[in-house]
Amino acid sequence: MSGRFAPRPTRTSVRGGHVAVPAAAGGRLPGAVPRQAAEPGRVRAWTPDGPLDLGLVLGPLRRGPGDPTFRTTPDGAVWRTSRTPAGPGTLRVSLHGAVARGEAWGPGADWLLEGLPELLGAADDPAAFEPRHRLVALARHRRPGLRLVRTGLVMESLIPSVLEQKVTTDEAYRAWRLLVRRFGEPAPGPAPERMYVMPAPRTWALIPSWEWHRAGVDDKRAGTILRAVRVAARLEEAVGFDPVGARRRLELVPGVGPWTSAEVVQRSHGCADSVTVGDLHLPGIVGYALAGDRDADDSVMLELLEPYAGQRHRAARLILLSGRTPPRRTPKMPRTDIGLL
Repeated sequence: MSGRFAPRPTRTSVRGGHVAVPAAAGGRLPGAVPRQAAEPGRVRAWTPDGPLDLGLVLGPLRRGPGDPTFRTTPDGAVWRTSRTPAGPGTLRVSLHGAVARGEAWGPGADWLLEGLPELLGAADDPAAFEPRHRLVALARHRRPGLRLVRTGLVMESLIPSVLEQKVTTDEAYRAWRLLVRRFGEPAPGPAPERMYVMPAPRTWALIPSWEWHRAGVDDKRAGTILRAVRVAARLEEAVGFDPVGARRRLELVPGVGPWTSAEVVQRSHGCADSVTVGDLHLPGIVGYALAGDRDADDSVMLELLEPYAGQRHRAARLILLSGRTPPRRTPKMPRTDIGLL
């Protein structure tokens, strides 16, 4: 019976990159702008060579339910904004049977549509993955549409990853939401309300110290972002490197370590093997799921994932998506809002 129904989302499975995308509605919702009345955008259709689940593929790009750069709509579409090498752009992705349809607006529209197949996992090879544990095999069976996203952009993953260092996800999501809405620009085209494009590197560099403070970002994380945006062009070049070389360049920026660089190349490169080390929860989740060891550290996690060499990130995602997590035995990490201090 377990294979017949999609598992209910949990906090762990959401962290594994799952975003619920509503089934396409048959009629128009009250207050919705008719698609034929919307400003037309450039369009591209692409047919994947296997199952495709938009919520699983694009889910890792969402930074919390209020992310101003990411939205799902009741018509079954996923909207996202990006600051591309050609400029800001808005992309709407939807599935029509087995065909993925992308529609884009703004100066970056052509760039976004050119990268649509890779964004949806065209460069990924799910068939190369061989489950070694029953739990992983079951998670893969339940999630046949999982492909690894590849954005081809570094800064849009680096900045929110830095914001997530050493704080709760709620704090990091709040900081990202406040800063993008205040200093970003409205999304091009007929995007849903309150969608924005993340600020340009120079705009990040000019954010006053008190605005970082109001957003709850301490000096250490703000300083890391400021150092990164000053060399943004050099960091974006890392997209052309292999994941190891890209991580090496990212880690030249003081404050960017193995945890952050792994989180970036998982999204920018679609790297199937960049497992996140230094995480507060992941080793315990992997250890508990595969060996019943809730106290596993990074070394134990890497040992357990060794049979998946070359595919360790995919294995870790499937474990997270399985929803199997050790029972909580301590209070949640307290939230600290430095903006109130």
